[in-house]
Amino acid sequence: MPCLFVIIAAFFPRLALIVIALMTSWFSAAFNTRLWPILGFIFMPYTTLACMGAMLNNNHTVSGGWLAMIIVAVFLDLGTHGGSTRRWQTRRTT
Repeated sequence: MPCLFVIIAAFFPRLALIVIALMTSWFSAAFNTRLWPILGFIFMPYTTLACMGAMLNNNHTVSGGWLAMIIVAVFLDLGTHGGSTRRWQTRRTT
């Protein structure tokens, strides 16, 4: 079951964030405020998932492999935003 959730989170990160928020208390354990998960849901869902995993599994410190995972998540989020902008520009010019 956890592997299935990871696959779902990879393709639908916002759905994974909703499931985590409704079914667990991981957000309150990882973040001190509700603002960061909400902003992460809107703007950078992969990074929010990576930060939450790093905070929960590494006693609120980010180092080593977790840092690498967060950097990859940031690039994934930026890539999804850049891809949607490029698609919008090509639709507008045609």
